[in-house]
Amino acid sequence: MKKLKRSGRLVDMTYFLLQHPHELISLTHFSERYQSAKSSISEDLAIIKEIFESEGMGALLTIPGASGGVKFIPTMDEEEAKRLIANLCEKLAVPERILPGGYLYMMDLLGNPRFIQEVGRLFAAVLAGKGINAVVTVATKGIPLAYAVGQYLDVPVSIVRRDLRVTEGSTVSINYVSGSSKRIQTMTLARRSLEIGSRVFIVDDFMKAGGTIRGMMDLLEEFQADVAGIGVLVESRGSEERLVEDYLSLTRISEVNVKEKSIHVEPGNVLEKLRSLKR
Repeated sequence: MKKLKRSGRLVDMTYFLLQHPHELISLTHFSERYQSAKSSISEDLAIIKEIFESEGMGALLTIPGASGGVKFIPTMDEEEAKRLIANLCEKLAVPERILPGGYLYMMDLLGNPRFIQEVGRLFAAVLAGKGINAVVTVATKGIPLAYAVGQYLDVPVSIVRRDLRVTEGSTVSINYVSGSSKRIQTMTLARRSLEIGSRVFIVDDFMKAGGTIRGMMDLLEEFQADVAGIGVLVESRGSEERLVEDYLSLTRISEVNVKEKSIHVEPGNVLEKLRSLKR
């Protein structure tokens, strides 16, 4: 890269940090990239750190020593999180979302890249200190959400499927009981898709009784994985016994009245978790 003026260096350095969350980047890397002294790079990083923190975009950690450097940790302040969740509650409460059987249409939300990216950043902000090195979801609706979280945590995504695929090679399969339908179903995960002993975050778009998530937890035991967290976009409050206890939810649906075409939506528990990080 050709030598840049300081203004250009600041822009490029900010972009680089945003594209490499949770990655330790040495000052030598920036010094060589911009053909500038480390003292100048340190001054630039101090400016970027101030902006990141004042705007609630994230923290810029400095690790001293020969093997040190800087690391960008994406965050989201409480006010921004409140706006995101309020917007989601408003969108979910639209009566036209109700499908036959009381199900809700959500593909417009899951297919909205900007919205899903913000949800991924919120989950990543809560998970920043948990040392997660893999995100796991079940096909198919949870996939966009899983990749958004994985991007902000800078970790790979593994996809659990309900059918065998020859292109995935050797797989591990288990049977599980769906929490809502009480039917026995099968889920599989390719052996090569997840390292043994991984510290995992499970994410899904919707949780009713939690049978699918409980099944993923049982499947991950075969990989000796440590489930460090569970997150859902929407949880449904019903009469069914909850098979999962400790989880993050952005929103909670307490009632879907098909006859009156009304949906009651309220914030989930993720804001409480976000507040607890600041105590």
